[in-house]
Amino acid sequence: MDRLSRLFDSLSGIDCALITSDINRRYFTGMKSSAGIIAAFPEKAYLLIDFRYIEKARETVKDAEVIELKKLYPQLTELLKKHGARTIAVESETMTVHELSGYTKAFKGFEIDSSDKLSSAINGLRAIKDEGELADIIKAQSIAEKAFDSILDFIRPGVTERRVALELNRVMFENGAEDLSFETIALSGANTSMPHGVPSEKPIQRGEFVLMDYGAVWNGYHSDMTRTVCVGEPTDEMRKVYNIVLEAQLAGINAARPDITGSELDAVSRRYIENAGYGECFGHALGHGVGLEIHEKPLASPGYKNPLKKGEIITVEPGIYIDGKFGVRIEDFVILTENGCRDLTNCEKNIITL
Repeated sequence: MDRLSRLFDSLSGIDCALITSDINRRYFTGMKSSAGIIAAFPEKAYLLIDFRYIEKARETVKDAEVIELKKLYPQLTELLKKHGARTIAVESETMTVHELSGYTKAFKGFEIDSSDKLSSAINGLRAIKDEGELADIIKAQSIAEKAFDSILDFIRPGVTERRVALELNRVMFENGAEDLSFETIALSGANTSMPHGVPSEKPIQRGEFVLMDYGAVWNGYHSDMTRTVCVGEPTDEMRKVYNIVLEAQLAGINAARPDITGSELDAVSRRYIENAGYGECFGHALGHGVGLEIHEKPLASPGYKNPLKKGEIITVEPGIYIDGKFGVRIEDFVILTENGCRDLTNCEKNIITL
């Protein structure tokens, strides 16, 4: 069963689903483009796309009939009437107020469902990765890991944070990355206390932590990892904090399994850090899903009460950040299996001194 057919299995009371976001359009058609609309009905789906992409779409798209887009509203109205549709669902998470207003005016004889019904159904499908998606994510991660192996010989006193970030990027692109998962983070010394700091011209000094958070994209799918290394010998406090974060992360990975809720998983690592006396220094969620977007469902956070499911990917990334001194984060991502999880990150996690 194709993805669009499975979408309607999770929708009730909807005659037509309009899929307009670039990411979701790619998920359902397999084709990357900056324009186009999917009009999906229980019986059949259509991709309306303009002249710029029409040839590629006809060669690429398998699960929807490709129609050249010329006049959006009349063409959609024709399809709605053809399928006897009355209720139209739109993507509440991505559709703008302006776009919704246009559809509302054009389709006065139809009911438009702008609730989160369609977006939630799509998120649920996307969260569970199939074998092809998993293979792309593993490939993206292997590219990121090559960059990590390479950067260990590059980091030394005097090299700036920005140069470390650029070198990670260079190696990832050299090894086939089509894009970066996000702007690479490379921080050192006191700057590592900022979870999402921006690489600067600060030179790395001996005795400092270097925190790197980055990922590669392969065939649209992202990877995500964080490692914290030390240039020279860490202080006793640095080593202590590093090991607390590592143990909290291992506890989270060991607890990750289907049916645990995102809040329960977050609490496993969070309690460990709290019990060690650093609870106020861990201010972000434990993890998030990864796929066609770097942040997607599910979540491992205090407010996410939904149970995790087999086939979902979740990051496990606890951290301790001490203002003005240093920070440590260690991040892997795992895929949930029948009774536990499989760690997709293969880089060393014990403290590395350079």
